[in-house]
Amino acid sequence: MTDNSRPTPGPGPTEGGRAGGGGDNGSRPRKRRRRGSRPASGAAESSGNGQGEKEPKDGGGNRPGRRRRGRGKGSHQSQQSQQSQQSQKSQNPQTSQRSRDAGNGDEPGDKTPRKSGSGRGRGSGRGRNQRQNTSRYRQNQRHSQYANTAIETRDETSAGGLVVSGMAEAVGADGSVDMSRIYVALIGRLDRRGRLLWSMPKGHVEEGEHQWSTAQREVWEETGIRGEAFEELGVIDYWFVSDGVRIHKTVHHNLLRYVDGILNDEDPEVTEVTWVPMSELIEHLAYADERKLARIAYDRMPDLARKEADAGRATPR
Repeated sequence: MTDNSRPTPGPGPTEGGRAGGGGDNGSRPRKRRRRGSRPASGAAESSGNGQGEKEPKDGGGNRPGRRRRGRGKGSHQSQQSQQSQQSQKSQNPQTSQRSRDAGNGDEPGDKTPRKSGSGRGRGSGRGRNQRQNTSRYRQNQRHSQYANTAIETRDETSAGGLVVSGMAEAVGADGSVDMSRIYVALIGRLDRRGRLLWSMPKGHVEEGEHQWSTAQREVWEETGIRGEAFEELGVIDYWFVSDGVRIHKTVHHNLLRYVDGILNDEDPEVTEVTWVPMSELIEHLAYADERKLARIAYDRMPDLARKEADAGRATPR
């Protein structure tokens, strides 16, 4: 039976020149190997020279390798399967891309996309759901506009215009027209915010009534001024809903020559009435459609004023 015990270094050479420490008294018990470790192949035992040498290293100068716990045959197989999967992905990038897309919820059939880390990245499920919800909302809004096609529709017609004063007097000796000497009558109403909005006087056309007659009547009721219609200015039409009824309203605008009267605001629907110079008319009007008509009136006014002066029609005072 081989003695595997390691000799203990002796006190040095003895009288016979023999190395000490070879006896039983200097030997020590063998160390137990750690579980899961084994000596490297080719490792020699200690020579017992009494110098306390450590275990020799392998031929490459490294310590013997040790097996880690839990790294058995199963872990080696799992590592091989991971390597094979990586090689398959590298060989077929399209398949790996599809698998990544499916994991992110990008497949068309995936109705429950997985949330990304931030939730705000480009192409994330959350951003796509927001875009889909927005598109559905817009589609519902468009459908709702045309869903109720049975709503009652009604046509209404109104007429009014601008009462003009001082046309003949604004014409100079050389034929030039001073637009600041020509005045028009406007009415002002308060809106829901309490702002005073200026507009042209107008009202509803009665059945069988000519729109010029309506314009003269409405101007007198809302401003206290009597005028005579002599020129058509333009037509405005628009839609609005009142008491569940869609109304298509058409408004005829005219130019009226001042006849007589004094400005007053006795009409309960009118807050204020005033004369405005023709040169400041456009910037006074609150509504864009009426401002367009005011530009037409401003462009026509020099020729109309010269006709009034040639006809000898002086403005009553």
